[in-house]
Amino acid sequence: MSSLYLEQFGTGPDLVLVHGWGLHGGVFNALAERLAARYRITLVDLPGHGRSPAPEQQQNLSTLADSVAAVTPSRATWLGWSLGGMIAAQLALNAPMRVDKLILVASSPRFITGTGWPYAMDPAVLAGFAQELQEDYRGTLDRFLSLHVGLNTAAGRDTLRQLREMLFQFPSPAPQALRDGLAILSSADLRAQLPALRCPVLYVLGERDRLVPVGVGAALTALLPAAQIQIVTGAGHAPFLSHQTEFLAALAAFLEPAHD
Repeated sequence: MSSLYLEQFGTGPDLVLVHGWGLHGGVFNALAERLAARYRITLVDLPGHGRSPAPEQQQNLSTLADSVAAVTPSRATWLGWSLGGMIAAQLALNAPMRVDKLILVASSPRFITGTGWPYAMDPAVLAGFAQELQEDYRGTLDRFLSLHVGLNTAAGRDTLRQLREMLFQFPSPAPQALRDGLAILSSADLRAQLPALRCPVLYVLGERDRLVPVGVGAALTALLPAAQIQIVTGAGHAPFLSHQTEFLAALAAFLEPAHD
């Protein structure tokens, strides 16, 4: 497929940021500006999102990981948010030599509930979004964004405003790309593969996240005991927007641990 759109800036070790479903790399702009003094940042738009061309064929988790890998540095630390976290984890499994460290933000190896996995979305919710996409995909995207935040808090309302502004900054995502993303969220399951990760892993979870409930932290610890789990108090599904100070502190502790 055609090359994906990306931006690179900053100086230092490579840090690649991968956005979630329906958004684009610009969702990380404020965070990236803070990190660029210490890292060379790569922001990439997934196929059919932002300024990247629509996919020429149906995408699955592995093909998305391959598409991103084709345009990004050969070795880097990866930060993936939501669906982007699942893509980054798949890339780390496919090509472990390319990933120094892995930061998975409001992400999960399985996004829907199932036997022994209650810390996720009801499958009917995603099925409803898939159906609604056929009729009103801009409205469906907006409703999906509202699940990212706690609307009863000032921080939540501000985060939703930021997400809405960024969502419609560029042409709407390609419908096929949106359908492919929902299909991945509805079916992909990396739980059995997660223990094969060999790089250091940090999960950053929002205490009030309605898409990836904070209770998943205990399950992740059982699957990947070496992983670090950081819970951002009061945050929803986008802690890097709503609680940037706390989020940056968690990243700094993971990426640049203090030495005695």
